Amino acid sequence: MTQNPTPATAPAGGAAPWRALSVVLAGAFMAVLDTFIVLVAAPAIRADLGASAADVQLILAGYQLTYAVTLITGARLGDLLGRKRMFITGTALFTLASAACAAAPGPGALVAARMAQGLTAALMFPQVFAMIQVLIPAGQRQKAFGVLGAVIGLSGTAGQLLGGVLVAAHPFGSSWRPVFWVNVPIGLVTSLLAARWVPESRDEGARRLDLPGVAALTVALFLLVVPLIEGRDSGHPLWTWLSLAGSALAFAVFAAVERRVDARGGAPLVRMGLLRERPFAVGMTLVILTYAGINSSVLVLTLTLQDGLGLSALGAAFVYVPFAAAFLATNMAAGRLARFGRRVLRAGALVAAAGHALTITLVSSAGSGLHAWQLVPALLLTGAGNGLLVPPLLQTVLSRVAPSDTGMASGVLSTGQQVGGAVGVAVAGILYFDGLGGAAPHDAGAYGHALAVATLLHLALTLVLAVLPALLPGAGRAHDGARDTRTVRAPRAPSS
Repeated sequence: MTQNPTPATAPAGGAAPWRALSVVLAGAFMAVLDTFIVLVAAPAIRADLGASAADVQLILAGYQLTYAVTLITGARLGDLLGRKRMFITGTALFTLASAACAAAPGPGALVAARMAQGLTAALMFPQVFAMIQVLIPAGQRQKAFGVLGAVIGLSGTAGQLLGGVLVAAHPFGSSWRPVFWVNVPIGLVTSLLAARWVPESRDEGARRLDLPGVAALTVALFLLVVPLIEGRDSGHPLWTWLSLAGSALAFAVFAAVERRVDARGGAPLVRMGLLRERPFAVGMTLVILTYAGINSSVLVLTLTLQDGLGLSALGAAFVYVPFAAAFLATNMAAGRLARFGRRVLRAGALVAAAGHALTITLVSSAGSGLHAWQLVPALLLTGAGNGLLVPPLLQTVLSRVAPSDTGMASGVLSTGQQVGGAVGVAVAGILYFDGLGGAAPHDAGAYGHALAVATLLHLALTLVLAVLPALLPGAGRAHDGARDTRTVRAPRAPSS
């Protein structure tokens, strides 16, 4: 499907474009922050609400699933109804959903509120890239995308540190709830400033939404992920196996729906022909596996540090500082190394694999004498590897996709980031809690063993990631997405 640039109602280089961009970047910051701030707060949530292991996984994965299935639709709603309007609507609703999370009386209510957060983040976040394309003059867009990348990376790091600070501060005896309340003032101020400073824009040639595709993909993903999360606690009853089988059927229905929409000249979420093209198929696999490992590794390490080693949320957050510092250092270098393409991806995967292998070695040899500081060398390696792997990932893949497909491919790959994160949390959670068994809190040996078991998955994923780039064809002509004001290029999620 060819996607030609279409004039927007707000031309590039409008009044105070950088001021407007600074406002919408606050929305990007919140959306990414809420993936990582909750990881640090997960043990406190579990203890305060009496949540099960499955509840904790759903609190994390539910956000990513609803975010994933509505991300492309959120971008198209901005094209149709106005990007400023959808950004303000998404930000306001995200703020309300955050308040609902903070006030949740139990695990079920928190899971539902987190899913609402994901839906509203999908309305808010895609508008950021579209606004860069519309508002910022062509010669400055590369700089704007660089600023956005820095905001995304910093928000991931800030999520881990801020989560620890807020849980440790325990204001008014509120435990973990401030990690959600913090969004309320940010969201209110951002909405007000956006109404004042951000100009409106839309795509006059945008086509109708693919609602049947959204519905089919939603059913397929939930049939896949929910039994993976709930199955262990419930003893893997018949319904979990039927659900997994049903997910395969639902994905087939989704493919059929998308082919029909495409054949009628509509705008499907995914053009199925892309999946038969090697660059995209390999790229989609790379993205899903990368984020499956990143999000789940942060979760199991957080549980180990707090529940197993007895660290406070703040203490656990500080353990992540070497990881974050290494990630940011190699992240900054990755931009200058982008010309090496596949080799940077392979190097990042191998360095991260070395970090995971060292983690397994350290926790296995330490046994019940495991201390948090012993993990620092492994965290340095893992952070450095992710810093090399993540920044060039979409750019390397998209440079090998036909220019006419770049807009759709980037949106689908971004959806794959969220799907990979959700599935990774589910699968790693199964391995971690099975490895933990019925161990008591602060049993360092048992929690170290569970960490080693889950890290075997992360090691396997990074080794596969080191091999897959070889399947990408030689570098193609890079796509200049800066000229396309109609298609939203979806951003990368951070690894820190």
